[in-house]
Amino acid sequence: MARRRGRRRSAKLSADPVEVEIESLSHEGRGICHVDDKVVFVSGALAGERLLFKYVSTRRNFDEGAVVEVIKTSPDRVIPECEFYDRCGGCSLQHLKSEKQIEMKQEVLINLLLRTSQLTPENILPPLSAEYWGYRTKARLGVRDVKKKGRVLVGFREKHSPYLTDMTQCEVLDRRVGHKLETLSEAIGQLHASDKIAQIEVATTEQTVALIFRNLVELDEHDQAILKALGEVESFDIYLQPSGPDSIHLLYPQQSELYYTLPEYELKLYFLPSDFTQVNTGINQKMIVQALALLELDDKDNVLDLFCGLGNFTLPIATAAASVTGVEGDQGLIERARENAKNNNLLNIDFHVQDLTQDLSGQSWAQQKYTKVLLDPARSGALEMMPVIAAMKPERIVYVSCNPATLARDAGELVKHGYQLISAGVMDMFPHTAHVESMALFIHI
Repeated sequence: MARRRGRRRSAKLSADPVEVEIESLSHEGRGICHVDDKVVFVSGALAGERLLFKYVSTRRNFDEGAVVEVIKTSPDRVIPECEFYDRCGGCSLQHLKSEKQIEMKQEVLINLLLRTSQLTPENILPPLSAEYWGYRTKARLGVRDVKKKGRVLVGFREKHSPYLTDMTQCEVLDRRVGHKLETLSEAIGQLHASDKIAQIEVATTEQTVALIFRNLVELDEHDQAILKALGEVESFDIYLQPSGPDSIHLLYPQQSELYYTLPEYELKLYFLPSDFTQVNTGINQKMIVQALALLELDDKDNVLDLFCGLGNFTLPIATAAASVTGVEGDQGLIERARENAKNNNLLNIDFHVQDLTQDLSGQSWAQQKYTKVLLDPARSGALEMMPVIAAMKPERIVYVSCNPATLARDAGELVKHGYQLISAGVMDMFPHTAHVESMALFIHI
């Protein structure tokens, strides 16, 4: 598409808006335009729109802006559900139709595979979607006692700013918490240590809402009583974290239990409120079903599950395969995984603690024969594991990714080692954000 030059009359970071036409969307969901032959990424813009924007930052190779006024509106634009969307940095795509968001994410994945590794999957998996609102079960809320405002702010950072958004509710967070931000603000405002609460980590299940308060000082009896009362009135399980992760302890009630279920497999998985779990219960269930379908498991398969966490994929796989080996670098998660296997009477699982970026030559589990492999790494991907997995020559590899860029890179490595990219598709784990969760199937040829 031809570049379009915006018209501006003064310095970039002045208050004067610039008129442009948006050419396309970036991988982060920002509008792309050109001003004086320089790329500008405009938050809140959609492809094909003519609008006014203001600069928010300028860099050597590109600038960044934010929409001031839309002159010509895209048919894909909608009114954001959240009244704080224009300020809050928690979401970036509420102005785009939900079905168009997932289409954009699918395009991001396919384009990255082609551009990074010259790969095109034989089959595009249908996108997986679930609830668009109130879906988020895990989050970290910032907390700040702002004396000038006369209240405690609880929420996410503002767009293009280190400051917290002055907000009273969040529409993507589990509503038992997302619609209680004012309640949390009022309770913290009553504390003697109101300016010493740094954040609240949220973990919810169907049965439980757990809140970890990161307190920078020990709380006195008065403050503990207020948080206990908050827990009793709102049915919150209240935890305190006075220092590192090992300091997390339950304040109210006397006992707390968090677990999620996988009804398709009749499984129950327990976890601690600070453990990593998927943030979208509906997508997680669909994701597991799709991954196991792509693996085509039978009772003769010996499966390797890398970056297994607390057994999110491992346990379902164990219900269909002969045996499963789960490997994870976090000792605590492996402890939970072993407990979950035991509680679900699954005896065909072997778990190991291992940093999967390091040399595996001395590890007995890495010398075994596996017919199928599933991996679900962090955003950095699993580049070090690609030759290791390929040397095992499993029939099928299912790669679950939270970063399409590293998936595309790693896919190229697998292909070099004799694998073919058969299927790929996205999952809307984080609606209204540009975050892309994806899945790919590779078969040995």
